[in-house]
Amino acid sequence: MPLTPLDIHNKEFSTGFRGYNVDEVNEFLDQIIKDMELLIKEKKDLEERVAMLNERVDHYKNMEENLSKSILVAQETAEEVKSNARKEAQLILKEAEKNADRIVNEALAKSRKVAIEIEELKKRASVYRMRFRTLLEAQMEMLENGGWDDLEPADSELETV
Repeated sequence: MPLTPLDIHNKEFSTGFRGYNVDEVNEFLDQIIKDMELLIKEKKDLEERVAMLNERVDHYKNMEENLSKSILVAQETAEEVKSNARKEAQLILKEAEKNADRIVNEALAKSRKVAIEIEELKKRASVYRMRFRTLLEAQMEMLENGGWDDLEPADSELETV
């Protein structure tokens, strides 16, 4: 167990014939007591400072650990956000492809319908031309073959009336 200033102060030395000078010893002991008290105070201050610095180191270690965890969580969250964005982009792309396919299919169906209508109109026009041609040919044949001579006496009868 180390000596304390009180131990030094209470220490009694026996005196002998031609022993040490008591005043010098007491002065020296007083100086040792002062030095010991100063050293003990410095030691206590240093221990307090070491304790405070250890607390700060522990605090910073906790902060470092929390920051590391936060960084990991942020990285995981960023990866999750990227993954979700990719999935959403794929869904949007698939939806757009479906819509594009639907639009193309609708356009093809309309195109086919219009083509069928055009063919139907061409057939009708062809039938109409054929009938009109037949009508014109019949009229031309009537003009060429006569039948107008028979109509002349009927005209004169109409005029007399």
